[in-house]
Order: sequence, then structure tokens, then C-alpha cells
Amino acid sequence: MSEHGVEIAVFVALFVLVSGLGFFAARWRRPSTMEHLDEWGLGGRSFGSWITWFLIGGDLYTAYTFVAVPALLFGAGAAGFFAVPYTIVVYPIVFYVLLRLWSVSHVHGFVTPADFVRARFGSPTLALVVAVTGIVATMPYIALQLVGIEAVLKTVGVRGHVPIVVAFAILAAYTYNSGLRAPALIAFVKDALIYVVIIAAVIWIPAKLGGWGTIFDAADAKFAKSPSPGDGTLLPGAGQVQYATLAFGSALALFLYPHSVTGVLASKDRGTIKRNMAALPAYSLLLGLLALLGYMAIAAGTKPLPTGDTLVATDGTVIGPKTDGNTVIPLLFDQMFPHWFAGVAFAAVAIGALVPAAIMSIAAANLWTRNVYREYLNKDATPAQEARSSKIASLVVKLGALVAILALDPQFSIDLQLIGGVIILQTLPAVGLGLYTRWFHRGGLVAGWAAGMAAGWWLLWNVPQTAVTAAGPKILREHFGGSAFRLSELGFDTTVTVYAGFLAVLVNLVVAVLVTLALRAAGVADGRDATSAPDYDADAGDPRVHDLDLHAPRTVREEPVQY
Repeated sequence: MSEHGVEIAVFVALFVLVSGLGFFAARWRRPSTMEHLDEWGLGGRSFGSWITWFLIGGDLYTAYTFVAVPALLFGAGAAGFFAVPYTIVVYPIVFYVLLRLWSVSHVHGFVTPADFVRARFGSPTLALVVAVTGIVATMPYIALQLVGIEAVLKTVGVRGHVPIVVAFAILAAYTYNSGLRAPALIAFVKDALIYVVIIAAVIWIPAKLGGWGTIFDAADAKFAKSPSPGDGTLLPGAGQVQYATLAFGSALALFLYPHSVTGVLASKDRGTIKRNMAALPAYSLLLGLLALLGYMAIAAGTKPLPTGDTLVATDGTVIGPKTDGNTVIPLLFDQMFPHWFAGVAFAAVAIGALVPAAIMSIAAANLWTRNVYREYLNKDATPAQEARSSKIASLVVKLGALVAILALDPQFSIDLQLIGGVIILQTLPAVGLGLYTRWFHRGGLVAGWAAGMAAGWWLLWNVPQTAVTAAGPKILREHFGGSAFRLSELGFDTTVTVYAGFLAVLVNLVVAVLVTLALRAAGVADGRDATSAPDYDADAGDPRVHDLDLHAPRTVREEPVQY
């Protein structure tokens, strides 16, 4: 560990600085009280363009992204670029969808997407389904932020779980104390570090390796020797449908995650969201440059650290030693940068885990409080009780994520995140389409959700994890091996694979439509819509959008028809 002394010192210094900012955030733009979800969980709904830009960017571009995307290019080539088109496609979608969610939420005081669903379709059951889905899908996402920190610690020779536990204890403390203001303030430092590191990397590393031509030649040479037909700097024809559906499905899933909604609802007006949707694609440019680090690692001869385990196929064939692909980029930084700047790069990755982890835990806690605690356990909860419930729930969520990453194999945790994307997509009809149409019957939406979830689990169950060897493909795990579902499993004579979440949400929509038609034909009563058309275009300054009065008594909601 002695050879990494400078790197560790810089890493620790920046980590301590950021932790201090997290605690200071409670005094930043300090409100009259933090004992209110609008303040603790949404930062007072007052963030302007700059804060929102850093907050949403820090929320969507996580430490796992910065580690895993280039690692995927290192291992498989062009397939790893799916993250770039998906982050380009997502912003027009968010522009048209979340603008409407911002308006209706600010008119009615909604804090979560499940709040909106409850009012729109008059069904606490559907709202509960959306809330639980959001919490379950978010948990593995929080756990995965630890993967980036673990990769850095392994690179500098730090073993064991104590540093991870300490890091998340600090995260839990300042999130409990400062709420959404903590990640909003830290996001400035996180994004600045990430931009500095990536810009330096795409200039410094190619110069040391002999230029971009040398880098791409090295990648071509590696993939030319790969026994897998899917590996290469160009995407093979059989993988193009999977690539397109994964990019589009991931874009749809991204804005449905509770933490994405939380960042948007914290904005002070619709103009802030519009400006951010125009500016946030700058992160996609950053992501494209970041992805190329995977090819740089190939040219630099970087080898991922071994885990100490051996890959063994289900038929008993020994594949070889198991390695941790997530260590590739930290190792590249350690190999190519001066020690002090490698420490800065490692801190950027670790701090990049803290921002999204904090926002995710807050978003999951808000879902618990508004759609479980207040709905079923304490209908007359005061704002202070709601805030206290969310603070405690955020601690529980972080603890659950920590236990998951410590108890499970990290590779299995990554697979859980893939499952999380398939899960959250099943809220698309209720949340995404619900912002534009009330046509679906609440019973149809519940039935569609159940069908989509069942289909998604069945599709993922039938995806094996394989390793391609010179002797042919070998199965490492029979089930839950990824999200690329083979259409041959449905009887088609093809080698094409499709993103499982894309097929599952199609099943969801078909069932929702059919059940809606059946219920309407049978004359089954639907829930009452508590929103109105003008609510979806309201902006700050509109008489229906009031300034926050944190001490005013809560407006009692009218009871919707029960389903």
C-alpha cells in the first residue's frame, strides 16, 4: 500500500472536504424549518438552473456509470456505446413528460410519482404498486454505487469492508441532517472533478500511448482474437436489435426512476427544466469520451485485478481465473497519471457515488413516507412527522443497500441493477402515459403492471450467463445472466436478442389495453381524476402554484373511490 500513499492522501482529503460540505448544506439556503418534506426531500422546490443542472447530472451519471461503461467497452467493444444514444434520447422524452409532472405536482403538492398516480386514477392500490416498484428498483441501484468505491479501494490496495461502511455512515449522517441540499451542493464538486479528470484523460493518455490510431488499432487487434462473435469495435448485425432496444428501453426507464423525478421536482419553475434539458446532453459528450477509456486501457495493456475465484461452467469446465472488470479504469488512472492526479481521479469516482446514492435514498424514503406511511399507517401525519419518517427510511434504505453489497457477490449485484431497469419500466403506463391520457382504467393498469412484472421475471429467468471460449460458448449460470433475451426462446428461428425490459413493457401495455376495454364494456366504475387539464401547464407565478408555507395546515385530500 506504501506506493499508493500520495493517492490515498489526496483521495482522503477530497473525501473529507466533500463530507464537510454535506453537513454544511443544512445551513446553505437555510429555510425556517427542515421538518417538512418539501424542504428536506425537495430542497424547498427552489433550485435554479445551475443547481438543477449539477443536481440532475450528478444524479443520472453515477459512479457505476463512470466505471462500468468503459469497462464494458474494454471487454466487449462497441456494445458498450449503448449508453451514449440512450442518454441522448432520454432528454426529449423528459422534456415532454417531466414538464407536465412538474406542473401538476406543484399545483397539488405531489412529492412522488405515486402521489400523482393516486390523484390521477383515484386508486391508492395503484399508487402503492408504483411506490413499492420504485423502492425495489432503486435499492440495487444504491448498492451499485459502492462498486465504484470498491474498485478504487482495491486499486490502491485497501481490502476489507470497513472503509465502505465508514463512507456510507458519513453519507447517511449528512443526508439525514441536510436532505436534498447535501447532494445538490456536493454535485458542484463532483461534476467539476469528473470533467477535469475526463478532459485530462482524453488528452494526456492518448498522447502517452501514441495517439488515437494506436488506441483503435490495439482494440481491433484484441477483438479480432476474441472467440465471441459479438465483440468488436463495430457492432455485429445480430446485436443491433438488442443495442437499439436496450438504449431505448433504458431511456424510458431512466426518467421513471424516483431519483430522476426528485431532481426535477426540486426545480423552481418550468423554464429551469427546459434550460436543463437543452444543456444536459453535454454530459452525453462527456460519456462518449469516458467510454473511450475502455479502448485506452486495451492499448495500455491494463489487466483487471483477479478476485481470487475461478470461473467454472455449469458442465464443470474450468474457464480460468475470475477478474473484476470494474477495476480496469482505476488501474488505468493509476498506471498513466502522476500519483497526485490519480488521487484526484479516484476521489472523483468515489464522490460520484455519494451524490446519486444520497438522492436515491431520499427518493425511496419519500415514496415510503407519502405512499405507505401516510396512506396506510398515519393518515393524519403532520409535516414534521412525514419529514421524520423520511429521514429514518433513508437510513434504512442505505443500510439495506450496504448489506446487499456486503452479502452478495458484486457481479450478482450488477445483475440486480439490470433487473431493476426491467422492474421500473412497468410503471410507464401509469406514470409516463398517465401524464397525457386518462383513458386507461385503474384496474387495467394494475393488471398490466402484474403481467409486465411476470413477463419480465420470466424473460430474465431464461437469460443464461455465458462465456465464449475457443471450445465454444459455456454456461456459467443458467438464469438471470443479463438482460439480452434470445428470441429463439419464443420459437423464432433467429440469433437476434432483445432487451427483456422492452418486451415486458409491451406485454404490460397490451394487457392494460385489453383489461381496460373489458372493464369499460362491463361498466365497472373507475376512480375519479383529482387533476384538471390546466394543472399540467401551470408555472411559477400561476395563482394555482403557491409559494411554500411550511407552517400552514395541510390541505385534506378528498377520498378517491377505493379499488
